[in-house]
Amino acid sequence: MFKFKNYEDYKNQRDAAIVAAEQALTNGAEDYEEKVKYIEDMDAAWEEHAQRQADINALKGAVRVPLSNAAAERLAAGVSVDESDLEYRTQFMNYVLNGTPIRMQNQDQQTTTADVATVIPNTIIDRIVEKMEKTGNILNKVTRTFYKGGVSVPTSAAKPTASWVTERGTVDKQKKVTGSVTFNYYKLKMVIAVSLTVEVVTLEVFERTIANNIAEAMVKAIETAIIAGNGAEGNQPEGIIKTEPVSGQKVEITEGNNITYADLCAAEGLLPAAYDDAEWCMRKATFMNQIVGMVDSTGQPIARVNAGLNGKPEYTILGRHVEFSEDVPAFAKTVSEDTTVAFMFRFADYMLNTNMNVTVSKFTDNETDDECTKAIMLADGKVVDKNSYVPVVVKNS
Repeated sequence: MFKFKNYEDYKNQRDAAIVAAEQALTNGAEDYEEKVKYIEDMDAAWEEHAQRQADINALKGAVRVPLSNAAAERLAAGVSVDESDLEYRTQFMNYVLNGTPIRMQNQDQQTTTADVATVIPNTIIDRIVEKMEKTGNILNKVTRTFYKGGVSVPTSAAKPTASWVTERGTVDKQKKVTGSVTFNYYKLKMVIAVSLTVEVVTLEVFERTIANNIAEAMVKAIETAIIAGNGAEGNQPEGIIKTEPVSGQKVEITEGNNITYADLCAAEGLLPAAYDDAEWCMRKATFMNQIVGMVDSTGQPIARVNAGLNGKPEYTILGRHVEFSEDVPAFAKTVSEDTTVAFMFRFADYMLNTNMNVTVSKFTDNETDDECTKAIMLADGKVVDKNSYVPVVVKNS
């Protein structure tokens, strides 16, 4: 029904149809609704036409359509181009799959990005974020921010209190005490494999595949850093178990002993009531070997394993949810240094600051001669409120 030579042809036809619809509305013509429906059908036809054209370009293995001036300017400035820039998305696919340089046109100059990192289009970033939020059990619980690296972000160090007074009594004004946390630039590098053949892949399949690959690599690396990152020493975010707890807010187990019911009760007693939504975090082996068979003085089990609404088991200790992480050290009766084997924490009190402007570049593995794709993002993170942090530590005697 609709035929388009190019975008300009589509736009001209659409403009003419809009004029006809406006005239029909002004004249009270009965076919006004039909003209509006005609425009909507035209838009749908153009969207399908554009997608098919992109697929054809992908099959050719190269795209010669230069970026629009606006897209090129945003890319040159280091900003992700808008997801509606179909030509950039298609060129990006060809760059990842077969190394075809992305061609950018700005005014009357044209440059090639053959050896520099290339910005991932926003449409793929959105897929990556969505995938990360679905698959990251710990990542989707922490507080996510997008501050510029090197900026000090204020955090509350104390809370004001209220006082009872007489009818016309007064109370001293309280100054809100604040601290600050500074996020650095830590580079997270992932080498991903995109095992697709450019001759048969479509833009949709490519974007879904690369988003899944990057998201899975990111989730694993970021969650490891959230739990056990060494901070500036390891050029990475600082992990929860590397955080010094509030004075006196730690349960210590003498080397050679097991975790006891009294230890769990002590941890519960140290957790401030204001942080009652904190969770336990430990290795699954620690839970199964140390806690799951534990009972109180009346014979009631301390830990429970129930089937959730989705049929998967849900683990709790004294009614508190347990999150498993292999990044927490395994429980051992003998340790070479003081070791945190479990902890309670409200994950929302951990702040992860990321720059979601992910870039990719291609390189050749000299040992295997494999063509690899490297994705890079900037991230930092640390505990911003450690009042909910109660570690269980095996002491080295």
